[in-house]
Amino acid sequence: MKRLDSKLARIRSGQYTRSDFIIADAKDGDMGPSLTSSGPHRRPDGTWTRYRSRAEFLDQIAAIVQQDIVDIMLVSASNLELLNERDLFRNSAVKPAIRANDTTDIWRCRGAVYHQSPSRPFRSASLAHVMYGASEPTPDKHVIGTDLGLYSITFNNDIDADVRSLEAFRAFRAEAGPLGFKYFLEVFNPNVDTGIDPKVMPHYVNDVILRCLAGLTRAERPQFLKIAYNGPKALEELASFDPSLVVGVLGGGAGTTRDCFELLHQAERSGARVALFGRKINLAEDPLAMVAMMRQVADGTIAPAEAVKAYHGELQKRTIKPARALEDDLVVTETPLKAG
Repeated sequence: MKRLDSKLARIRSGQYTRSDFIIADAKDGDMGPSLTSSGPHRRPDGTWTRYRSRAEFLDQIAAIVQQDIVDIMLVSASNLELLNERDLFRNSAVKPAIRANDTTDIWRCRGAVYHQSPSRPFRSASLAHVMYGASEPTPDKHVIGTDLGLYSITFNNDIDADVRSLEAFRAFRAEAGPLGFKYFLEVFNPNVDTGIDPKVMPHYVNDVILRCLAGLTRAERPQFLKIAYNGPKALEELASFDPSLVVGVLGGGAGTTRDCFELLHQAERSGARVALFGRKINLAEDPLAMVAMMRQVADGTIAPAEAVKAYHGELQKRTIKPARALEDDLVVTETPLKAG
């Protein structure tokens, strides 16, 4: 059993403690921004002239899995195949997951404008290939890849675009169910102007999430949600409405180190039980030290501001130049966090 399974079991049974808070590293950016998502190849003095190569990116993923703090490692299907050739997850408590679809609103390639139109459904990954390495299940149905993926959907208050997205979601579930493939559901905030009052928008997102899940039986439902943190009021509303629905937050932009730790702290306090952070880990000066501090913040053993100071202390020990001075890195810059 992977650590994720036991944590989800305790959360659903009402036995949650802060040590059960689930942390995921989202290293699936090659399905969206592509090459640049590997992150800059930084020297200890903070300078860089190129992005990490694929091999260097995979080495970074392996290091975080071997650190054994995160509960989920989210990657593309192609990178999971290479990581499995290293037997990275065979004896690990970390659960691998793949991005199961790649809608157009995450296509943020250099020079591209795809994300400026309402999200369109699209899916590259073959679930059977991800699970069994073949187009059909093997006779013994032995999973060699993973049976967990992220499915994302974006609602834009556009009836044609939203219906297309829901129809694609239904087709995904029809394929995933017979295979025994499980998923968690990422619901982004609208990616285009919707005409909805910004103050109402977080509640619109809550409504469309619950509306699209209302017709699903327990067997069809996601393992948990991944949503933007739109402030404590909206998160508390969603998390308290149905305790059987496990809510998680996505990391968004890199922000300051304080933003990262503050988001963890506020989200857990408001009812979130999962954090899935990509750029906040990948763009950190020392991703391993960042993950270690995230775990302490989630556990409640250190406050966000103190965690920032401790993180800078780790950078100093390792002679790594921080991207920001400590006083700047202590500032909360992301708007939803200022409300909390």
